[in-house]
Amino acid sequence: MPIRFDLLATDPESAARLGRLYTPHGAVDTPHFMPVGTQATVKNLAPGDLTGLGAQIMLANTFHLHLRPGHELIAAAGGLHRFMAWDRPVLTDSGGFQVFSLAHLRSGISEEGVSFRSYIDGSARFFSPETVMAIENDLGADIIMAFDECVAHPAEHAYARASLQRTTRWAARCKVAHARPTEQALFGIVQGSTFADLRRESAAQLVDLDFPGYAIGGLSVGEPKEAMAEMLDVTVPLLPRDRPRYLMGVGSPEDLIEGIYRGIDMFDCVLPTRLGGHGTVLVPTGKLLIKNAAFARDWGPLQEGCDCDTCRQYSRAYIRHLIKADENLGARLCNIHNLRFLVRLAEEARAAIAAGRFTAFRQAFYAQWRSTPEARRGAPVAHLRRP
Repeated sequence: MPIRFDLLATDPESAARLGRLYTPHGAVDTPHFMPVGTQATVKNLAPGDLTGLGAQIMLANTFHLHLRPGHELIAAAGGLHRFMAWDRPVLTDSGGFQVFSLAHLRSGISEEGVSFRSYIDGSARFFSPETVMAIENDLGADIIMAFDECVAHPAEHAYARASLQRTTRWAARCKVAHARPTEQALFGIVQGSTFADLRRESAAQLVDLDFPGYAIGGLSVGEPKEAMAEMLDVTVPLLPRDRPRYLMGVGSPEDLIEGIYRGIDMFDCVLPTRLGGHGTVLVPTGKLLIKNAAFARDWGPLQEGCDCDTCRQYSRAYIRHLIKADENLGARLCNIHNLRFLVRLAEEARAAIAAGRFTAFRQAFYAQWRSTPEARRGAPVAHLRRP
């Protein structure tokens, strides 16, 4: 097996669990948040920044890297790890989410696969389970995802069922086509939209295929948060206890807490860098829009007590200036902070699970999160600190 998952502890009052995932490029302590490097880079950050903020694994995007620079070139470079100069684990998605998010470029979904046009040059492309496996094998990530269809919300029950059954057939074809099973772990992806019976059906089918890990896809695509929680409550207990569980594309702080509470081990999302690029930062009480005028003479850090490089060195006033001046350093500093916020949140969750107090940790999180009018309107939360 290319990976091994050790379950180290479980929380006595919830489904939260502490684990360690061993891969060819090192171990990952779970639960863990994975930064997203769509183009083989996390926005405005170098690999050293990621290790500095505590990231143990990152995600890269199969669809985008296939289009540019091409998986053959990355294979010639020795795979993603050498291409990016990143020596820790890598996970690649399958392109299934782009079937949903880039629907305007899609010309058809069939049993064989998906036809679409490149957003770069308009050239016709075709993704099938076999082509996706060939691309991901060339990219060389430690964990690769089976090809699936991410269904938009809302979906009709009949379409969602036909789609999940096709996703299961695609997953079986991925297992057959996977050329490096002793080096790369192939995860199956549970689908089924927001229908409990379909989630159960999809989970059962994929467990029968015996993957080394399982992802839950098709959530955080517009459905209410209550629906996401319900689908996790239905799905997670059906997945093998001794395999890692990955909730795809989910990364808001409250969603991490709720996913961990229900037994999820791995998360990813572009949210922290998307927010950071526009000068919005995560703090324990919510989100702050740092370019607001209220921060113009605020000499304190983005978050009091934060251990990230940004908060240890720079003031809100300076970062606001950078954002207002459209300087790339502003987004970079915000991204470092936001990613560290989520990675640290997972670290704190792990410590709480190890101590058998995750439920109390969850309650304490919500006692602060979005709890103050200042946080909701983007004004300073901490007192001003003069230089």
